[in-house]
Amino acid sequence: MSMRRTTTTRRAMAAVGMTAALAFALAGCGDDGGEKPGNEGSGAPSAPASPSAEDKGESQQQDTAAGDNVDPDVKLAEIRGQNGVVMVINQVQRDSGGFVTVQAEVKNGGEKPANPAQWAGSESVIVRQNLSSVGGATLVDKLGKKRYYVLRDTDGRCLCTTKIAPLQPGDSTAVFMQFPAPPSTTTEVDFSVPTFATASLKISG
Repeated sequence: MSMRRTTTTRRAMAAVGMTAALAFALAGCGDDGGEKPGNEGSGAPSAPASPSAEDKGESQQQDTAAGDNVDPDVKLAEIRGQNGVVMVINQVQRDSGGFVTVQAEVKNGGEKPANPAQWAGSESVIVRQNLSSVGGATLVDKLGKKRYYVLRDTDGRCLCTTKIAPLQPGDSTAVFMQFPAPPSTTTEVDFSVPTFATASLKISG
């Protein structure tokens, strides 16, 4: 066999091999068992990633955080805590979604640093997930004889201000707490936070 005929034969065999490989690849991309737009293999269509519970909690704090649409000069009540710490209530608002949001400012008028961990309360889920928070706050509907705790998500994170830094003397920080709303017939509740006195608050909205 001549050199020329050998080269031609090899080229022909290579072309046949490439054609077979191409046909096999095209068969794998057909409708039977192939990937379709929006699917991964044979699984269900993929959905956009949703924010985590932590992201929701942070977003909630940013959207509802004390200071948003709240006049700091409004003073609905002032409750005293330990060692000169004072909480000034700026707003108690009933929301259309069935919540009551309390906006306040905590001021350290004493001579020692204030430890926010005390305000988280003693409930294990709240304390574990929300150290240095106001997660221990409650509302009491004396008329309906019910106590309402700060709302939390499925991971136990409260819908309230968290990660509060220790307050040095003279420092202050804005806080918020969100509760389930009492019946519309309830217009006044008792509000309390661990280590602070209890205050009677009127609900607006």
